[in-house]
Amino acid sequence: MTGVSLQGLVDRADTEKEVCRSDLRVGDYVFVVTCNSLYTIMVEGERTYRVSGGWFDRQGLSPVTTSIAGCTWGGSLIKVNVLASCGLCLEFGNRLITSPIQKIIVVRRENLS
Repeated sequence: MTGVSLQGLVDRADTEKEVCRSDLRVGDYVFVVTCNSLYTIMVEGERTYRVSGGWFDRQGLSPVTTSIAGCTWGGSLIKVNVLASCGLCLEFGNRLITSPIQKIIVVRRENLS
């Protein structure tokens, strides 16, 4: 994302209530604001994501390549086809579950240039 201003990205971003995996392409960015943290997620492949922010930053692991299991209400029921959904919690491949998602911003790869 070199050479691109944060304000420019925000101006071109799509604000979403829910983001399905099938709507994302390699190189797209998803910014997820939870009650406690901000996560930056870049789509690397069909089931792999480069994640930084939140817990990963606090553990000194950012950026990390991981999977995302889906979204949950906090229990065992999970929406596996959804990458992020407002009001739900995001579950990463390492079983980390975030606080509830408040806002989702999607920046498409083609908007980065």
